[in-house]
Amino acid sequence: MIRTDNLKKVFYTDEVETTALDSVNLEVKEGEFTAIMGPSGCGKSTLLHLLGLLDNPTEGTYLLLGEDVTQYSERRRAQFRKGNIGFVFQSFNLIDELTVFENVELPLLYLGIAGSERKRRVDEILDRMEIMARRNHFPVQLSGGQQQRVAVARAVVAHPKLILADEPTGNLDSTHGDDVMNLLKMLNEGGTTILMVTHSPAYAEFCNRTVHIFDGRLIAENDVNTFHL
Repeated sequence: MIRTDNLKKVFYTDEVETTALDSVNLEVKEGEFTAIMGPSGCGKSTLLHLLGLLDNPTEGTYLLLGEDVTQYSERRRAQFRKGNIGFVFQSFNLIDELTVFENVELPLLYLGIAGSERKRRVDEILDRMEIMARRNHFPVQLSGGQQQRVAVARAVVAHPKLILADEPTGNLDSTHGDDVMNLLKMLNEGGTTILMVTHSPAYAEFCNRTVHIFDGRLIAENDVNTFHL
């Protein structure tokens, strides 16, 4: 599903050149649940942004779903993301002026899905995420755990092939964090490929595989079938 060859990302200012990723070679197969770990500032989120087509690499090649997306324009990246990639962020990124239902419905509106089908899909995923009772509430009326459930529902309502999660438990207590991880595990067991940035070794154990990054380079890879953190 994902393959990068010598992926590099450099950020430039007038006086400073910063290499965020350096020669990253990564392969992720369909159906995997992969954790990306490393210290703050090591390039984890930059890698996730490149994999999610939120930015282009400075050098190297990126194949996604068998397609070379390395130098896609911003418009073409946006089109490719629709229906293929779902995002879950640490800060939830819900729209305060929209209800739970409307927040989850948004990706389907972008895809041009008919109203009756949108309602069916949203109601189905809200029920699956056990948040149906809050469908007409606004984000400010929800707990942090409930907001993240809505964010997960929004990420998966369009049935994407890939979910990218950037510290999805970072703003949650341990109970709500465990709930979100169990939701992601359930989605993965249903066939969705997931890449998750995390600082938590305990949450990495929910994954099939852990990739470690340090100073922009992949330094180690662990398969839970042979290695436990």
